[in-house]
Amino acid sequence: MSKAPDNQDTTARKKANVKQRVAAMGDLHVKEHGSPSYKELFAEISQEADILVLTGDLTDLGKPKEAELLAADLRSCSIPMVAVLGNHDYECGHVDEVKAIIKDAGVHLLEGSAIEINGVGFAGVKGFAGGFGRYMLGSFGEPAIKAMVAESVEETMRLENALRQVKSERALVVLHYAPIQQTVEGEPPEIFPFLGSSRLAETIDRFPVTAVVHGHAHRGTYEGKTPGGAPVYNVASHIEKPTGKAYALLEL
Repeated sequence: MSKAPDNQDTTARKKANVKQRVAAMGDLHVKEHGSPSYKELFAEISQEADILVLTGDLTDLGKPKEAELLAADLRSCSIPMVAVLGNHDYECGHVDEVKAIIKDAGVHLLEGSAIEINGVGFAGVKGFAGGFGRYMLGSFGEPAIKAMVAESVEETMRLENALRQVKSERALVVLHYAPIQQTVEGEPPEIFPFLGSSRLAETIDRFPVTAVVHGHAHRGTYEGKTPGGAPVYNVASHIEKPTGKAYALLEL
């Protein structure tokens, strides 16, 4: 005779079968001095959403002290937390310490990996630059250019590996850099190549992805789609969102 499911199993199955509200935001840029506290915002999000997603640039200069300040604020968040790092989190060369602090705060840090929470699969990487469409940078010329393209390809491969781990029917891709040009429009066109890469979108469109969130482009556009039709949301805290808040609220 099969064992009757316990209450914990039943609760997990119920969560996996209902829509999940995901609060997503990025580019907090927590500074060592002078940054606002996010405690009240994280407490509010805990009431409004089931899961919090942070899309990188959690710190301003990648200092461990900045990460500690953010970790202290994250204690007011009572829902599961998922994140990727951004380029600012690498600035000071203390990225391993920053990662450890963020993880110790209870955040599931995605680094080419995936996790399932309440029936939703989250796959994420930082991503990298390289440009979009016909203007995407190719691996030709000086070693420095080839190294830049290689980094972009490497991040794309890590995203592909993460997406292969997702077994849920609902999948949210978490990035820092943009996968499409549409959500960086509003920024100066001269810097588009440094804001993301179409290589990310090409990989995303090979998988059944429900939605994509990213940050990085502070003056970009909130919403767009990959060529394959996956919804993409620029959730940098500076971007105007339907919620009227610093965070977007997605229902998956």
